[in-house]
Amino acid sequence: MPEGHTLHRLARLHHKRFAGGVVRVSSPQGRFADGAALVDGHVLVRAEAWGKHLLHRYESGLFVHVHLGLYGTFTETAGPLGDPVGQVRMRMIGTGRAEGPLWGTDLRGPSACEVLHEPEVTALTTRLGPDPLRRDADPDRAWHRIHRSARPIAALLMDQSVVAGIGNVYRAELLFRHHISPHRTGRALHRDEWDEMWTDLVDLMRLGVRRGKIVVVRPEHDHGAPSYAENKPRTYVYRRTGDPCRICATPIHHTVLESRNLFWCPTCQPDGEQATG
Repeated sequence: MPEGHTLHRLARLHHKRFAGGVVRVSSPQGRFADGAALVDGHVLVRAEAWGKHLLHRYESGLFVHVHLGLYGTFTETAGPLGDPVGQVRMRMIGTGRAEGPLWGTDLRGPSACEVLHEPEVTALTTRLGPDPLRRDADPDRAWHRIHRSARPIAALLMDQSVVAGIGNVYRAELLFRHHISPHRTGRALHRDEWDEMWTDLVDLMRLGVRRGKIVVVRPEHDHGAPSYAENKPRTYVYRRTGDPCRICATPIHHTVLESRNLFWCPTCQPDGEQATG
C-alpha cells in the first residue's frame, strides 16, 4: 500500500498541474460517474494529502476523496489523452491556472473514490492522527495515545488514528533506526525516544517526497551492490527475513502482527519492557 509520502507527492503534482483552472472529470469505467458529474467543469482550488488520503477541493465546496488502498494507481499524461486503457475509475483533464500545458491523469483500482462535503472531510481528518508531512501536525497528539497504551509500538505506528501516513516500510525502518523492539508497549516508550523518532520520521518522509521513493539506509551503512540482492529493497529490515543485519549480521526476523508483516533485528532491537533512553 502506498505510504504517506506517495500521497503528498501526488497532491503536490495535482495541485501544480490542475489547481486554478477548470478540470474535466469523468469516469470511463462508470463506477464514479455520478460523483464525476458533480465536479466536472469546476475549478480545482486545492489538492492536498492527509496521511494516506488524497483530497481535491473544488470551488463548489465539494471534495473528491481518494484512498489508493493496495492496488490504486494514478497514471499521469502530458497532452491529449487517448482512449482509456483498463478500468479507469476517474479521469481528470486540465491546464491549471493561466491555461498552461494540458495534463491528464487516470485513476485505477482505488479502495475509495468519492465526493464528500466539507463536514464529511472534517469528520475524516478528525479521525486521523498527526501527519508528519503536514505543517499543522502535532506530535503531542500521537504521544498522548502512545504513552497510555499497552499495545506494541509497532501496532500503534500503523494505526492511522495515532499517526497518519506511516505504512509497513516506514514503521519497520523507523523502529530499527532507533533500536526499539517492535514488541515494546507504547507505555514503555520514553518521551525523548518519541521526540527523536518523530523528528527522524518527518525528515525521512520529506526525503521520500523529494526523491519519489523511500530512503531509509544511512550513507555509512549503504554499500551498494552487490550487498543488495536482486528484487530486495534498500532497507535495514523490511522484506529481509533471514538476511544478515547490515549492522550486526544477526538474521532478520519476521512475524505477523495484527495481520501485517513485521521485520526486525533481535540484536539491534532487543526485547524488554523497560525503555532504554
